[in-house]
Amino acid sequence: MNLLLLSNSTALGRPYLAHAATAVGDLASAARTGVVAFVPYALADHGAYTAQVARALAALGLQVVGVHTGDPVEIVAHAGIVFVGGGNTFRLTAALYRTGLIAAIQAAVLNGAAYLGSSAGTNVATPSLRTTNDMPIVQPPSFETLGLVPFQINPHYLDPVPGDTHQGETREERIRQFHEESDVPVLGLREGTWLRRRDDRLTLDGDPAGARMFRAGREPAELSPGADLSFLLS
Repeated sequence: MNLLLLSNSTALGRPYLAHAATAVGDLASAARTGVVAFVPYALADHGAYTAQVARALAALGLQVVGVHTGDPVEIVAHAGIVFVGGGNTFRLTAALYRTGLIAAIQAAVLNGAAYLGSSAGTNVATPSLRTTNDMPIVQPPSFETLGLVPFQINPHYLDPVPGDTHQGETREERIRQFHEESDVPVLGLREGTWLRRRDDRLTLDGDPAGARMFRAGREPAELSPGADLSFLLS
């Protein structure tokens, strides 16, 4: 597999995808073609979203085709890269089921297409959407998602702020609640970080802040860029 899973698509003060341009270029260099099937369903305005992505990827010589402009399954089947953008994970998942893209994306990736996900697009690369941060604005037919990696991810992971008087659950507390119901590992990806999968090798990269690994019954572990996380694939 050739996967790039971004925590976020926009970094403060930088253009869309600019913070991860080198990583996206690396993914594209290993793709079978430069045609990108963009899945814009996590946001409401599919045309504007696709245009934003096309502008960002033009510098890499990539041709972006929004899956909403034709038969989504056919567009994905003929793409070299499948890019699933961020937004609301529940809306995205509902659309993936409605359009037949759950099976189509799985098949495309297994047949050699590269996969790029950001935020919600990273959430759906996991077995389920149960570790998303999003409000359930629609009800998908299932919480099961693409399963391109066998563990859960929490994009945009936020650390507790010392002295904060907010009384709601921290992100860590919510992940601990998840582990009261499941023993699947959860990787908390801080802003500016990403995962790169090349077949059976998985590494963490991006911002020096790194990520946090949560496993049931254990204390969270800090991870730095360059960490080899291939053990999570077994």
